Amino acid sequence: MMLRDVVDLLPAREAGSLHFIAMGGAGMSGVAEMYHELGRPVSGCDRADSPTLQQLTAAGIPTAIGHDAGHLDGVDTVVVSSAIRDDNPELVAARERGLRIWHRSAALAALMIGRRGVSVAGTHGKTTTSAMTATLLAHAGREPSYVIGSPLAASGRSAHLGAGDVLVIEADESDGSFLQYPTEIAVITNIEADHLDNWGTPQAYHEGFKRFAHGSTVRSVVINVDDPIARELASELRAEGRVQVIGYGEADDADYRICGPSFEGTSSSARLATPDGDHRLRLQVPGRFNLANATAAFAVGRLAGVACDDLLQAAAEFTGTLRRFQLVGTVPFGTDPEQAPVRIYDDYAHHPTELRASLNAAVRVKGSGRLIACFQPHLYSRTRDFATEFGDALRIADVAVVTDVYGAREEPMPGVSGELIAAAARGDDGTEVHYVADKTELPGFVAGLVRPGDMVMTLGAGDITLVGPLLADQLKQRSRRG
Repeated sequence: MMLRDVVDLLPAREAGSLHFIAMGGAGMSGVAEMYHELGRPVSGCDRADSPTLQQLTAAGIPTAIGHDAGHLDGVDTVVVSSAIRDDNPELVAARERGLRIWHRSAALAALMIGRRGVSVAGTHGKTTTSAMTATLLAHAGREPSYVIGSPLAASGRSAHLGAGDVLVIEADESDGSFLQYPTEIAVITNIEADHLDNWGTPQAYHEGFKRFAHGSTVRSVVINVDDPIARELASELRAEGRVQVIGYGEADDADYRICGPSFEGTSSSARLATPDGDHRLRLQVPGRFNLANATAAFAVGRLAGVACDDLLQAAAEFTGTLRRFQLVGTVPFGTDPEQAPVRIYDDYAHHPTELRASLNAAVRVKGSGRLIACFQPHLYSRTRDFATEFGDALRIADVAVVTDVYGAREEPMPGVSGELIAAAARGDDGTEVHYVADKTELPGFVAGLVRPGDMVMTLGAGDITLVGPLLADQLKQRSRRG
């Protein structure tokens, strides 16, 4: 993968008939669904069937399994994701035929033309913050459009074309896509080095966020002033005076300040000091980071003119997105009703900071049992660059189980495996560490570890999400057998 160049756009309605290569992907499916709702002819394919592809088929979008140049007949615009290689037969044919070729970010940016674009960027928290923002605006009757990186737990949808004038998107910085969007309100949740396989250096990565905030269409920047690098950017933007800067966080000088955060079970709350007075922010989702995400969404809502009470009520009803501290199941341990059950959660954390935040939140709700963290590293380059930091984060758990790397778009690197992280997690602080290279062995292995009352978390951006349900099935079978 590489950084994407910003390209010239035309409004989405002028894109003609669109074909999406790898339409079953989390990012592509939402954009395809938006164009379908817009009334444009849409088709797509992927290398394998998936529940997402089946949902698109059920929605009336023609889909196909496998890649074939014949899929391009009658197509005007071909949309590709960053995962598509240059030798893909459909992409090769599209170039030969002179068809318009858009990266996913360009197709999404075209949808923003004529709408007020709210782009949520940051190393961590983009999905939840964009989901909260869309939810708060929808609750207030603004009928926003949105494209986010994970389905809302309440609706199971990650994209929607609303009748209102606002489009909320999760703006991906990994390949520079966030520079493509005609953003009016820019949200920056934090800035911490990542995706160095594309950006090269932490400084170049930081500069990308500066370019995002300095976009020609940006009028307001909502930014986390608790994050040191984001805080520096906020100061720079204020000194320039070109855009409105709204700081949020626990810092004394935050425009939207989180005061006295408290946590009970999987809920959290805080006093929110704002330019409109003090309010009580209550959430059904856990963790200090979710209070920050909700505060950013609240600030965007106020910029959109939504009443504080409407925003607070919507925040209290937000139930999260899939794969963000998602409860997979609560399973009895054996046949003795006096024994505490095992709880299984799944989380998308795939950066050391995200891993640490998720595990710290889990510690607060684990109860009397142990916290078993089952982690799948994502990308060989990220494993190589942050193995020590991942290991440090995993020591928050009582038991850490590490499996091998989910390579995604990358080829294996010599000497880089999940064992690097397992080795880094081993120390003198009492955390029990295991390395199980083969992911398919994890359900049985973890089933052999658990005790009554334990809390198990599967963590990572790859296919580790499959492990939780399989583990639950094994524990249920064992319970039935007594």
